[in-house]
Amino acid sequence: DIKLKKCDDCDLIKYCSVKCQREHKSHHEEACKKRAAEIQDEILFKQPESSYYEDCPICCLPLSIDPKKSILFSCCSKYMCGGCDYANMKRE
Repeated sequence: DIKLKKCDDCDLIKYCSVKCQREHKSHHEEACKKRAAEIQDEILFKQPESSYYEDCPICCLPLSIDPKKSILFSCCSKYMCGGCDYANMKRE
């Protein structure tokens, strides 16, 4: 039972030995660099899972998922953060 070794950079090809990997390197190098760059872009530009509801339309900061920390305006169905709500009440 032979354990195949993946290419460290691109994971596109598997080799049966280090010798085989070295012999095939010149054929694989261009595709490997291209795929490695694609993988790096995927890692760099991957959007994180959302940890908040949406952005406050006034201060543009992320709203907490906790509904007690924001207020819903029924007229426009928009949420506003508690800080902007507090500042608005102070202003009035």
